[in-house]
Amino acid sequence: MTKIHWKAGTLLAPIPPALISCGTIDKPNVMTAAWTGIINSDPPMTYVSIRPSRYSHELITQTREFVINLPNLPLAAITDWCGVKSGKKIDKFKTCGITPALSKHISAPQIQEAPVSIECKVVNIQHFETHDMFLAEIKGVSVDDTYLDKKGALLLEKAGLLAYVHGFYFTLGKKLGKFGFSVEGKRKNPYYKPPLTQTRKRAVSRKKK
Repeated sequence: MTKIHWKAGTLLAPIPPALISCGTIDKPNVMTAAWTGIINSDPPMTYVSIRPSRYSHELITQTREFVINLPNLPLAAITDWCGVKSGKKIDKFKTCGITPALSKHISAPQIQEAPVSIECKVVNIQHFETHDMFLAEIKGVSVDDTYLDKKGALLLEKAGLLAYVHGFYFTLGKKLGKFGFSVEGKRKNPYYKPPLTQTRKRAVSRKKK
């Protein structure tokens, strides 16, 4: 295998094409952002990076609140559309036929149709060359009860969440195992394969010969 070296760039994948809702329940807005993720566990912290030219940047700067809505396959076209259209002159919620819903802990609306909505309160804004990063504390999470089992456990793998890879959208594929599956052994996990050590690699190579 030969690797070709390129200049530094934003080639990290997959990433979540999240629907970021902001504004108020009476005047909601939504945009698509892939520059988002988790920063801390306790307290739970997240971020979203947005270009200053975006209308949502203006709204979030004013209210210091936003909601990260995780889209699934039924929201795929809407997710793409909200990423290329501006909400300055368009009511994206009305145009897309999605529903602004009240959040429990903040004033920014969430998207009723999204499987998961994460309510965020901005604690700091860090400025960079192309984007501003809104660092936020997660104040609450709303989950569609369709993806809860009888005991209330979350089965998010059934939601068909979207992933964004190098300019293209995908839905999540085959489940490989839970966290720690690599040390559980085959008895507990059918997808388990022991790490291929250098010794085993040589043994496999000799067998092939």
